[in-house]
Amino acid sequence: MDLRQRSWTIDGGLGTLLEARGHDLSDALWSARLLVDEPAAIQGAHQEFFTAGAQIAITASYQVGFEAFERIGFTASDTERLLRSSVDLACRARDTRTPSDGSDRLLVAASVGPYGATLGDGSEYRGDSGLTRVELRRWHERRVTVLADAGPDLLALETIPSLDEATALAELVRGSGVPAWLSFTVEGGRLRSGEPMEEGFRVVDDIDEFQAVGVNCTHPDEVLPAIVAARSVTDKAVVVYPNSGERWDGRARVWRGESGTAQVEAWTAAGATIVGGCCRVMPQRIAEIRASVDAPGAPR
Repeated sequence: MDLRQRSWTIDGGLGTLLEARGHDLSDALWSARLLVDEPAAIQGAHQEFFTAGAQIAITASYQVGFEAFERIGFTASDTERLLRSSVDLACRARDTRTPSDGSDRLLVAASVGPYGATLGDGSEYRGDSGLTRVELRRWHERRVTVLADAGPDLLALETIPSLDEATALAELVRGSGVPAWLSFTVEGGRLRSGEPMEEGFRVVDDIDEFQAVGVNCTHPDEVLPAIVAARSVTDKAVVVYPNSGERWDGRARVWRGESGTAQVEAWTAAGATIVGGCCRVMPQRIAEIRASVDAPGAPR
């Protein structure tokens, strides 16, 4: 499997879809709560995105971490089981949709979220984990090992806020033989830590396992500059899956703004070949993205 050989459409906001289907994700486990309580709902959500046109499903392992789950009463064995289950559920959903002739291969990407995601306080969007690079590597090591062993097609190291965390993860993946992509969350044209995007994309340029670099869980307006930055420093494929573009109006308690899918044509023209959505992106938008990516004249 080589992501660089063709264009791909990723799924959208798994948690958003699960909430829309009536599931309460308000506790610290977020969508991972359903790995415990209702795994069939997660498989169903993956299937819904595949039906809409997604070719890559990202697992529900984003917030699953050994220390975080231990604090709420899970043993290490429990957490490992849930990590493996997240991959298994996505694979089952994939296997119900894959054509027998292999004409539209579907993939499962195991989500490796940042340290801050497991704290549940939004700190992944600040890039100030307080851990050294060595500590970050040690913290991620067991989770990456379990997810890689669970049999996904690739690892999605996503919503990474800083060079230190990206480097720690890159060191773990180097030499593993497991395909991966590295995706940062950015704001104002820089990593959330304030460091240059270009330096982030360079982190994995010499590591064969990494087939793509890019951005996710950010405003769509940040995507085009990120593609340009990535293309300036690496020939890896470029992956982009931003949020919907809506912003939360706390006073009115509603989301406002436009979806970013209208910009997909510009993203693919600039060199992005792996495109999808993150928070607030529903299956209908993924269908629109797939149609844009597959349109005649779109880059392949």
